Amino acid sequence: MNQQVDIHPESYTFNQRYINRELSILDFHLRVLEQAVDPLHPLLERLNFLLIFSRNLDEFFEIRVAGLLQQLSFSNESRTPDGLVPSEVLTRISQLAHAAIERQYRILNEEILPQLAEENIRFLRRDELTEQQAVWVKQYFHEQVLPVLTPISLDPAHPFPRLVNKSLNFIVTLEGKDAFGRQINLAVVPAPRSLPRVVRLPDELSNGHDHHVMLSAIIHEHVSDLFPGMTATGCYQFRVTRNADMELDEDVEDLAKALKGELNSRRFGRAVRLEVTENCPENIVVYLLNRFRLKPEQLYKVDGPVNLARLISNFNRPHLKYKPFIPAIPNVLQKSENIFEAMKKQDILLHHPFESFAPVINLLHEAANDPQVLAIKQTLYRSGPDSEIVRLLAEAARNGKEVTAVIELRARFDEESNIAVANILQEAGAVVVYGIVGYKTHAKMILVVRREQDKLHRYVHLGTGNYHAGNARMYTDYGLLTTDKALSEDVHKIFQELTGMGKMAKLKKLLHAPFTLHSQLLSFIDDEIKNARAGKPAHIIIKVNALTEQQLIDALYRASQEGVKIDLIIRSICCLRPQLPGLSDNITVRSIVGRFLEHTRVCYFANAGGEPRVYCSSADWMDRNLFSRVEACFPIEDPILKKRIIQQGLLNYLEDNQQAWILKGNGEWQRLVSDDNASPHMAQQLLLDKLTR
Repeated sequence: MNQQVDIHPESYTFNQRYINRELSILDFHLRVLEQAVDPLHPLLERLNFLLIFSRNLDEFFEIRVAGLLQQLSFSNESRTPDGLVPSEVLTRISQLAHAAIERQYRILNEEILPQLAEENIRFLRRDELTEQQAVWVKQYFHEQVLPVLTPISLDPAHPFPRLVNKSLNFIVTLEGKDAFGRQINLAVVPAPRSLPRVVRLPDELSNGHDHHVMLSAIIHEHVSDLFPGMTATGCYQFRVTRNADMELDEDVEDLAKALKGELNSRRFGRAVRLEVTENCPENIVVYLLNRFRLKPEQLYKVDGPVNLARLISNFNRPHLKYKPFIPAIPNVLQKSENIFEAMKKQDILLHHPFESFAPVINLLHEAANDPQVLAIKQTLYRSGPDSEIVRLLAEAARNGKEVTAVIELRARFDEESNIAVANILQEAGAVVVYGIVGYKTHAKMILVVRREQDKLHRYVHLGTGNYHAGNARMYTDYGLLTTDKALSEDVHKIFQELTGMGKMAKLKKLLHAPFTLHSQLLSFIDDEIKNARAGKPAHIIIKVNALTEQQLIDALYRASQEGVKIDLIIRSICCLRPQLPGLSDNITVRSIVGRFLEHTRVCYFANAGGEPRVYCSSADWMDRNLFSRVEACFPIEDPILKKRIIQQGLLNYLEDNQQAWILKGNGEWQRLVSDDNASPHMAQQLLLDKLTR
C-alpha cells in the first residue's frame, strides 16, 4: 500500500484524470500507422498496415468526427469527462490527422515504394511508361475504362453531381466548346467502383515483373478523350468522406425495412472531409470546399492516390509476407468420435487464430445432421451471407431442427450483409429475431439441445469474438465449448430473454449486460481493495479493446490508491491515465499492436491469492457495452484452462518487449524499448510457435 502521496487524488481536474475518447482512438490508429515502418513486419505486410490505417481513418471520420460535427451543428458544447468540448477535440484531431496523413504518404513514397521497386514491384507513373506500355494502357482505357465512365459537365443544366461517400472522382478543367457550342470550363468524372484501382501490366511488357499502373493515372492520361473537340487543361483526383452513422427510430415496426431505407442515405450523408492531390490548384480547392460546405481545416492534400485503402493487389511473393501457419486442433477433439463426446469429457478452450475455428463450424455441422439434435440457437453479429455458419444453420432448419437466430441487424457497416443473412435463414425455415429494441445484441453464444437416452442435454459455445471465419484468422479471440449445466442453463435463459418477454433472467454463473456485468465488475474490484487493505495479495489484470466507462476507471483509481497492482492491456481506446502520483501509481497500461488484431477480452482478479477469478467476455469496458448492449461474460473454471489463459493470454502479453506500447500519465503512447540485456519476447509469435504448425 502506498504510504506517501505527493498529490491528493481529488486535486486532479477532470482533464488531468481522463483522456479524451476520440483522441485516444486516433492514437491507436497512429500506432497502426507506425507498423508500416517496423522491420519486424515483412515488406508487403508493412504496405498492408498503411492501407489498414487508411480504412481506419475513413471510419474515424465517418463516425467519430461526423458525430462531433453534429454536436456542433446542434450548438452542443457540453464537456466530456476529460473536460474538453467538441470544438477543442476537433481542433486537436485536425492537427493530429493532418500530420499523420502527411507521414503516411511520406512512408509510402520514401520507404515502401522504393523497397517494393527493389523487389521489382512497381507502380508506374504516366511519364515512366515505355512506348509499348503506353500503347497497351491506351487500348486498356478505350476497351475497359471509357465504356463505363460518365463525364459530367458543370453548367446550369448539369449541377454538381451527388457523389457517393469515399468514391474516387476527378475534377477536370477544360478549354473549348462542346458539340452544342457551350463554353464548358469544368467537369467531374466519377470513377466507377467496379473498376480495379490497380492495373497489372502484362508480363511481356514488364519482363515478368510485377509492374502496375494506377487507374487514376490511366484516366488522367486519356481524360481528353472524354471530351471530343475540347482540351483538358487539368485533371485532379478528389474524394469526399461523409457522415456514415445512422440514426433509427426505435419505435419502427419493421427494423429490417427501416434499415434498408437508411442504408442508401449513408452514401450521401453530410461531408466531413475532402481529400485532393497536392497539385490541385487553389481555385479548384476553394470551389470544391464550397461545394461540400467544408472549412479549410477539413481539407487534406495528399502526395499520391487519394484512396490508399484500395491500393492492395495480390503479389505472389511469400518472402515478403508473413509465414503461413496451420492452426491447432485440441487433442480431445482429435481423439473423440464426435464433438458432443469431446465436450462431455471436458471444457474445451479455443484461442484463435492460433487454434482453429473449425471446431465451432464442426459443432454446427454435426448438430445440423444429427437426428438426436432437436434445436440450435445462435447469436449472429457479423457473419455474412456467404458464411459457412449461415449455410449450416439454414441446412439445420431444412433438416427439421428448431433453429433460432438472433441477428443484430445494426452491426455498423454490416447492416446490409446481416439483412441478407436474415433473409437466407427465414427462407430456410429458421426463426429469426432482431434482439431487443434499444439494445444491440453483442453476446456470442451457440446453444445446441440434444436428446440422449430420453433426456435433453445442452451443448454451448461462448466467445469473445464474432462468428466470422475470416475474423478468426486475423483476430485473437477466445471460445469456450462446454456442457456445464449452470452455464448452459444461463445461456438458455438469455435466449429466452432475447426472443420473448419477461423479467430479467436470474443467472447462476454468467455475468450479463445490461444487468449484472457492470455491478459485478465493480464488486470484483472492491474485493481486491479489501484484500489489499487486509495485507493479502491483490492484483488485477484486464485485457480489453477499450476502457472508457468512468465508474470503472474511478474504481481502478481507488484500487490503485489502496495498493492493488493493476495491469491493463488495452488495444485501442483508454481514457484512464496511469502512473499519476497519488491517483494511479500502481496502474500500468500497455497496447500490443502486431500481426493479429488483439480482440480477446479477459479479466483476472487475484482473489487474495486463492483461486483467481478469470472471466472472458464479449464486452469491452465501455458505456455502450455495459449499458446499451446484450453481452455475456463467462467464467473459466477448469484449473488447466484458467492457467492457460493467465500464462498465455495475460502474462505473456505483459512480458512482450517487441510490439508493446506504454501509455504515460500525460496521455502519450510510447513504443517500449527493451533492455539490451533482455531476451526478445513477442507475445503473438510465442503463441504461434507454441500452438501452431
